[in-house]
Amino acid sequence: MPWWLVIKATGAPGHGAKLYDNSAIENLFKSIESIRRFRASQFDLVKAGLKGEGEVISVNMAFLKAGTPSPTGFVMNLQPSEAEAGFDIRIPPTVNAEFLEKRIAEEWAPASRNMSFEFKQKGSTQDYRGRPLITATDRSNPWWALLVEAIKKANGKIGKPEIFPAATDSLYFRQQGLRAIGFSPMANTPVLLHDHNEFLNQAEYMKGIDVYESIIKAYTSYIPPGRDSLSREEL
Repeated sequence: MPWWLVIKATGAPGHGAKLYDNSAIENLFKSIESIRRFRASQFDLVKAGLKGEGEVISVNMAFLKAGTPSPTGFVMNLQPSEAEAGFDIRIPPTVNAEFLEKRIAEEWAPASRNMSFEFKQKGSTQDYRGRPLITATDRSNPWWALLVEAIKKANGKIGKPEIFPAATDSLYFRQQGLRAIGFSPMANTPVLLHDHNEFLNQAEYMKGIDVYESIIKAYTSYIPPGRDSLSREEL
């Protein structure tokens, strides 16, 4: 689940040659360092193979903004009164989101350090009923079983199911209480999301069409035993 967080620090402006306590940039850097340590602790779990990328809270700084503009760039002998940074945070549905928001308020952007924060986007890790946004990937979910069999029929292979660290449109279905499974037939392809050289081999693309055809046929023809239609809750 994506949270787009902006943290803002304020402080008295001052001459660039003087040393001040609690300047805007100093306060912001304290927060950035705290966030960096948290990010490292989460990343260490991934590096050690203890958790997948979709099972930890990822935090990455998206922008850093400070300084007093001038006709030639920025004023170099003035410490600014404001500084802010933006962070792209991804939260798995297995995590207590209240814990993270409390950490933001008390450690990353405490008001006692002349700091504030706002969310440009703040999704929920639960659906409208308060249930975690998790879809079962076992035989208890008939749609998962259909997916696995359809991929096999198309001579494809399915890997170990995992929580996708980035967000997809499926989260909007889960928020409505509907089950959703993310799938992409991109075998033998490195993960290059939003990289400058993201690509998909032509042969893999053509194989993917066959796989999707098999899945669509399986899903559109499925009727539960003893039923002649599906209710909204079953979809």
